[in-house]
Amino acid sequence: MSDQPAFFRPRHVVVLAHPSSRSFNGLVANAYCEAVRQCGQEPIVRDLYAIGFDPLLKDSERPHEGGTSVMPDVKFEHAAIRGSDVFVLVYPIWFGMPPAMMKGYVDRVLGSGVTAKDMQGGVGTALLKDKRLVSITSSGASKAWLNQQGQIEALRNVFERYLAHGLGMKSVENLHFGETVEGLSEDYLDPLLAQVQDLARKVCADVDADVAAERGLSLKQRQQSDA
Repeated sequence: MSDQPAFFRPRHVVVLAHPSSRSFNGLVANAYCEAVRQCGQEPIVRDLYAIGFDPLLKDSERPHEGGTSVMPDVKFEHAAIRGSDVFVLVYPIWFGMPPAMMKGYVDRVLGSGVTAKDMQGGVGTALLKDKRLVSITSSGASKAWLNQQGQIEALRNVFERYLAHGLGMKSVENLHFGETVEGLSEDYLDPLLAQVQDLARKVCADVDADVAAERGLSLKQRQQSDA
């Protein structure tokens, strides 16, 4: 039976990792959140640089026989994002990889308590199991050049698909923008941000379908139990 309240607003956690408050990635996060609100769903932004998140994984936080320690700042993050339906990672690609800040968030928050065996079995956690993952990335280099290097597909495999499978998540959506450098005009930016909002609306529609299906299943189960 569904444990959702009669009035339920799906939630999207938007994790932003860029040190500049005026970055293209910040505009992407804002555009995504605006579209989510327009769809009647709720965005929760975790701007990692703005909140001063500590990305350094402590030895005590690693899973071991004596258990895993969860530090106060990680407990706070878990409380902020618990019960969310979509996790959106917004970050630039630097030297072929996500910023250390984003990797640290994955290590300490999303991967808290997860063992290698859990990852191999796709066990997942209550925080992430059957949730949706969205990744929106940017680069100064062109998308065509990155594709020639095999970089985008490699990142999709080793970061997004790997995480989604290992953490038991339902699906992965991704969007990448190349040649996003400082000083871009509004005429250049507007079509890009429109793509972000189109993706957000698609994800919202998928989540609405999930909710409708779950409620339909719950109703069917109640009818069967009453029969």
